[in-house]
Amino acid sequence: MEEKEPVYYTERKQLLRCYDAQKRPYAFRAENTEDFFEWKKQSREMLRNIMGFSLLEPCRPAFRKTGESKQNGFRRVKGVLQTEPEIFMPLYLLVPDGIKEGEKCPCVIAPHGHGTGGKDSVAGVLENPAVRKAAESYHCVCGVDFVKQGYVVFCPDARGSGERREPRQQGSEAEKVLSSSCDALNFAAVSLGGSLAGMWTWDLMRLIDFAQSLPFCDGSRVACCGFSGGGLQTLWLAALDDRVTCAVISGYFHGYRDSILSTNFCGCNFVPHLWQNMDLCDVAALIAPRPFLIESGSRDELNGARGLRDVDEQFARLQKAYRLFSRQDFLHHFVFDGVHRWNGSETGAFLKRYLE
Repeated sequence: MEEKEPVYYTERKQLLRCYDAQKRPYAFRAENTEDFFEWKKQSREMLRNIMGFSLLEPCRPAFRKTGESKQNGFRRVKGVLQTEPEIFMPLYLLVPDGIKEGEKCPCVIAPHGHGTGGKDSVAGVLENPAVRKAAESYHCVCGVDFVKQGYVVFCPDARGSGERREPRQQGSEAEKVLSSSCDALNFAAVSLGGSLAGMWTWDLMRLIDFAQSLPFCDGSRVACCGFSGGGLQTLWLAALDDRVTCAVISGYFHGYRDSILSTNFCGCNFVPHLWQNMDLCDVAALIAPRPFLIESGSRDELNGARGLRDVDEQFARLQKAYRLFSRQDFLHHFVFDGVHRWNGSETGAFLKRYLE
């Protein structure tokens, strides 16, 4: 008897039907700026609730320096920032040479993506061969680019990555160095009424607190720029914290239905009840009217089966929020010919225009 191809009975069609049946009451529908600010207030309250902000414990963001090295044109400080009573965030602080006494520099928060070894790839710490290979593949050593442009740069480890991996992902093997504990952390968080996205956003908010305490940082000029999972972190931080002056998201601007539900099942993408209330473009609309650059690879597989059509539809809906403020010039979409990777061709000019 000839072997037959296996038949699989999956949930995909039913999940899509369920997604399409949702009314999304918090979708952006404002017709004027007064409506917008009321929608923004209510939406943020809803999001903080479903993300589990009430479970997160405030504490003074204490920083402990653990090392420092001189690099070409900047110094790289390593340390640990406390963000909750029992939670510590390792990070690199990149400080450009030549800051004069009393001078305050604009800041860039540069969260990392998945599969890159956490903060090391963004900060240019490439001694580990696996991290070096990943950084070259994703072209994501952007923290070094930012500090060489004169910005103070913060490169943190997100919970579950780098030096924050949970026990099953810890180790020096290449696959573990590049892995993350997103699924395990989000499973536990969801069971307690929270989310990993909420914890990540909380940590970055505390990082802004820390940046504003430094004498050489201008806390009124703070950008957040991230690729892939770093784009996810940038999206949430900028959407929920107005202290972010401008934002750059690369490789993470596509609708939940076409992309996240189909291509990317990492636990960090999932917040309880989010899809019942909003799409990704609605979350992004909370950034309006602040300067916002989105970059997309034309051949990025995470765009989903419809490719840039879905991205363009999300962007068109986002544009409506900027039109309310007559600030269409603050919203930019750069499409490059390429796959899932950081490009950065437009980022330098964008930051110079809106952050300096």
